[in-house]
Amino acid sequence: MVEATRREPSRRERLRAEATEQIMEIALRQMAVDGPGALSLRGIAREMGMTPRAIYSYFPTRDDLITELIRTFGRGLADALERARDEAPASDPERRLLAWGEALRAWALAHPQGFQLVYGDPLPGYQPPPGEGPVDEAALRICGGLNRLVAACASRPAPAAPDDDWSDFPPAYRARVRAEAPDLTPAVAARALRIWARLHGLVTLEIHGHLRPVYGDPAALYRAEMLDLVRDLGRADPDA
Repeated sequence: MVEATRREPSRRERLRAEATEQIMEIALRQMAVDGPGALSLRGIAREMGMTPRAIYSYFPTRDDLITELIRTFGRGLADALERARDEAPASDPERRLLAWGEALRAWALAHPQGFQLVYGDPLPGYQPPPGEGPVDEAALRICGGLNRLVAACASRPAPAAPDDDWSDFPPAYRARVRAEAPDLTPAVAARALRIWARLHGLVTLEIHGHLRPVYGDPAALYRAEMLDLVRDLGRADPDA
């Protein structure tokens, strides 16, 4: 059977893709230099030598541009986490979790503006698209991947906290997580969220410049935190 040949993009498609990438790069630079509120389609058009009407054919509104930026960075982070995880052997879930955590910090340091877009405060005046948020798909990949890693690492069921059941999770999130991992328990899902919060907290402190003044080696501090988390997952007695 002859495989279908992949169609090469036309010159017009390539030019449009290049212009879209340039628009997004300028938008990030505007926000990095002058703050999130500085994002302006008209300003980007002036820098690119385009008319406002022309740039609106790429992004009809400022919110459309912000949504695409958030989605692009969300997918990029999810891709980086999954690549790092899959480079470690499936037979070693602890190493896969460590690789996942290291990739989170590395990606955030390489893309601080993107990390803040995805996980920082909402941009002033920004309205996400109705229905589901711009990072829902990537967020599910990230949370789902961490849930599975935590479940694989834990040698014992996670202790249930008071009222620790699926009712603590929003219905939409609960339905999607359980559809992806039917055997996942609410205790494991809650533990994964706590792990995410601890790693995310250190990364956020470092991104905003709050770690270096109080600790000389943020990478070592982050690594030690991850090792503690992995050890906690495998202990028969969490207080041992």
